[in-house]
Amino acid sequence: MVDRLTSAGVLTDPHLRDALRHVRREVLLPHAYVRVSGPGADPIDWILLDGSHAGDRQEWLDLIHSDESILLQRDGEPLDALARGPVTGGHMTSMSTYTPATVEALQALQIRPGQRYLELGPGPGVSLALAATITGPGLATGVERDGHMAAFAQRNLDRLDLEATVVEGDALAGHPEGGRFDQIHSGIGVPRVPPAWVKQLAPDGRPLTTLATRTPSWPGQLLVTRTGTGRIEAVLRGRPRGYRPMLGYQWLSALDHRARISADPGTARPSRLAPPPDDAYGFWLAAAYLAPGLVRDFQAETMTIVAPEDESWAVAGPGDGTVRVHGPREVWAELEDLHARWEQAGRPETYRVELGDGTGEQCVTSGAGPRDLGWVLPPLPTVSRPELR
Repeated sequence: MVDRLTSAGVLTDPHLRDALRHVRREVLLPHAYVRVSGPGADPIDWILLDGSHAGDRQEWLDLIHSDESILLQRDGEPLDALARGPVTGGHMTSMSTYTPATVEALQALQIRPGQRYLELGPGPGVSLALAATITGPGLATGVERDGHMAAFAQRNLDRLDLEATVVEGDALAGHPEGGRFDQIHSGIGVPRVPPAWVKQLAPDGRPLTTLATRTPSWPGQLLVTRTGTGRIEAVLRGRPRGYRPMLGYQWLSALDHRARISADPGTARPSRLAPPPDDAYGFWLAAAYLAPGLVRDFQAETMTIVAPEDESWAVAGPGDGTVRVHGPREVWAELEDLHARWEQAGRPETYRVELGDGTGEQCVTSGAGPRDLGWVLPPLPTVSRPELR
C-alpha cells in the first residue's frame, strides 16, 4: 500500500510514509463488513469478515490493505463480541477513511515530532495512530462521540503501545478538558467551524476539516491557521471527496430519481455551457452554496444534476451544445449563470474564510472585487445529545 501510494504521487511526506509502514492495520481493523446487496436494497445484506478466522483472513487482509474505506460498526453496536458471517439490515455508523483521503489530510497538516495533535471523530483510530507515531508518546488525543467505538479504538491503540488517548465526548466541543493543540484534524464534516476548535488552537496551529453542505457531490476542505500574532486565517478549496457530515446533517440523494430520469430525461434545449470538468473544483464548490439543493448522480452515463426537493433535473446531451431539462426549477440555467459569474470572478479555485473567534458570521469570499463570489456559512444544526458526533 505504501509503495503504491508513493508511486502514484499521493504519499510524499517522509514522516507519514514511515508511520504508514510502522502502524499495523491488522490491529486497528480486526474485522470488516462487506456489503452484499446492490444499490437501493432495503434491508441491506452484509457479511462480517473476522480477521482471526482462517476462512476470512485472506479477503480481510486484502481489504484492509487496499485504499477502500473499511466498514466497522452497524447501528452503533458494541464491538467486543461481533459474530462473523451474514447479517441483514442496519446501516453503517462507523468506518475507516479512504486511505488516500487520510494521507492527503495528514500531509496538509504537516504533522511533526513533538506537536500536540487532536483528532475529532477518530472512529477506529487509524489516522490517530499515524499521527501518534509521528508526534511521539502522549501527544495525540482523539474525541469520539460513540462510547463503543471510543473503547474499541483505545483498546487497539494500547496494543500498539503508542500512548495515544481516545476520550468519549462531543467533537464539536473539542477536547472536553480544553487545552491548546498544534494540529486539529476533524474526521467529520461540519457546515461551519465550531468556536471550540478556534479556541483550542495553539499559536501557529492548524485545524483541517471538511465543510459539509446538503450535497455530497462537491465537498470543501478548510485549512485554518492561527498565526504567531494570533490572527486566524482560513482557506477553503473544493475537493473530489470529503468526510461524512456530523450526525443530524442530512445529505440530498439522486438515487430515488434515477429510474424516472432514465425513463424521461427531459426536453432538449440549447446550452450556453459545456458540462464543466469534474476537476473544476472551485466552480463546483461555489455551486454547492450558490445553487443549493442540487446533487449529481455520478453513476449516470452523462452529467446528471438533480434538484430532488424540486422534482427537477438536467441531463447533458444528446450531443454537444444541448441539455435535457425537466421540472419547475431551471437547474441548468442556474449553473450557466453561476459559471458565468465564476469566470467573471477569475475562475477562483480557493476562497478566503473570515472566521473570527468562531462565534459570529463565517463569511466566504473569492476576493475583494465587485465581481467576486461570496456567501455565508450556515449555522450548526441543533442535535440532541445522543445524536452528537
